Amino acid sequence: MAQKLKLVKGGARKATLVYGMRVYERDQLASIQDASAQLSDGSSSHISMHVIEGTYAQIRSQLMRSLEAFFDLLGEED
Repeated sequence: MAQKLKLVKGGARKATLVYGMRVYERDQLASIQDASAQLSDGSSSHISMHVIEGTYAQIRSQLMRSLEAFFDLLGEED
């Protein structure tokens, strides 16, 4: 039986993580342009894009370290 969701006043703040990823062959990529997001108030926000090169195992390892560092810098929120 499905459980009903219970709303909790003052619960954890909600957020949206924007992250894009695509793997290209070594000589296929000519350039990379930074991305931006259009915000609901009409302004725009810059999104830094990161490049990781190496084998799939090296890319995966670096990505995992980068994600950990991102959330360490962001800080813990419950």
